[in-house]
Parts: sequence; structure tokens; C-alpha cells
Amino acid sequence: MTALLLALAAGAVVGLALGGLGGGGSMLAVPALVYLLGFSPALATTASLLIVAATSLTALLAHARAGRVRWRTGALFAAAGLPAAAATGALSVHLPGALLTGAFAVLAALAAWRMLRPPSAQPPERSAAGTGPAAAAGAGLGAVTGLLGVGGGFLAVPALVSVLAFTMAEAVGTSLLVITANSLAALLPRLGSAGAVDWAVAAPFAGAAVLGAWDGKRLADRLSGRTLQRAFALALLAVAALMLVTALV
Repeated sequence: MTALLLALAAGAVVGLALGGLGGGGSMLAVPALVYLLGFSPALATTASLLIVAATSLTALLAHARAGRVRWRTGALFAAAGLPAAAATGALSVHLPGALLTGAFAVLAALAAWRMLRPPSAQPPERSAAGTGPAAAAGAGLGAVTGLLGVGGGFLAVPALVSVLAFTMAEAVGTSLLVITANSLAALLPRLGSAGAVDWAVAAPFAGAAVLGAWDGKRLADRLSGRTLQRAFALALLAVAALMLVTALV
């Protein structure tokens, strides 16, 4: 019963993050699965990809109805990342759990630092094409997704805002398309290990996350983009600190 309640609570938080921030769900899901629910790092990343893919698709539909998804750029991001996600997903199962945990923590801290930096006085002009930068960023996000079992939204949102000059609302909505595609691609090499996941815990987690995604979208409607960025960054810093300490001890 305790595990079920923890799974429901953690799932709701993950859903809120994905629905409201367009990312961060897997950054919260993996630590929750490992530290609260006793999953190994390898099984946690597999379960996280399944949970995040389902939740991101739900949140994507909600944001698309509000006109916040830039489909062309999002599709380019996703297509560029699929081969990298599949390749690094196959590699990750052969790496030590402590190495993955440490890399995960460092990446989360860097993403948080990037989002907490003050906005530039003269933001870049809005890009309509941006094919090269979008493809390069998409490939990098795909590699991170496959290696660490994260959807990539916590990096996609800052990239869309700072590199392609999306508004925060557009970045949140479009990143969900990238997360869904990358999560599914990274999951394919892991399907053999999916049977070992404790679905009595993971399934309620996923259900709560899907429901939480709708509440996250409503939260995004009420808060400013800068407020969402700060909340996202502070959550990432807390997660990074916890995981880095764990990896070092």
C-alpha cells in the first residue's frame, strides 16, 4: 500500500512537470523510481521511458489544442534525434549504474543553470527556418534520451527558447512532441528488459502522471513563462544534488 501511494504521488508530480513545463518528467521519474520505489537504475530508466512517453503524448494533445505546438520544427528535432536515441539506448544497458547516475546529475545541474540565467537584454530574432541548429540540437537530445532514459524536454525547452527564439509557451508545447518521439525510440532497445519492471507499481505511477499532465497544462495557462522556468530549474537543482551525492558515496 505504501508503494502504491508513493507511486501515485510521484506520478502526479511528474505529470504536472510535463504538462506545465514541457519537460522534467523523466528527471523526476527516474529518481522517484530508484529512491522511493526501489527500482534499479536500469529498470528505472526503462519504466521512465514508458511513463514519460504516455504522459507526454497526453500533454501534447492538450497543448496542441491551445495552438502551442510548432509542428515543423518539432518534427525536425524529433527526426534528427531518433537514430541517436536508438544507438545510445542500446549502449546504456552495458554501462555502470553509478556512471549513469552521475552523468544524469551533472546534466540536470547544467540545464538548471542555463534556465536560471537572466534573459538577455536583446533576445535573438525569431527564427522561421533554423534547420541546421534544430537538427543539431535534436541529435544531441536524442543521444541524451537513449543514454540516460530521459525524454529530453529539460534540454529541449531551453534550446527552443534560446537558440530558435520560441516563446516559453511554444517551447513547452513543441518539446512534448520531441519527448514523445525520443522516448519511444529510446525504449525500443530496452523492450527485452521491460518484462522485469514491477508494473504493479509502474502502472499506477503512469496513470497518475497522465492525469497530472492535464493539471500541468492548466497551471501553465496561469503562470508566466519566467516563473515556470525558475520553478523548473529549482526542481532540477534539487534532483541533481541528490543524485550526485548518491553517485559519489
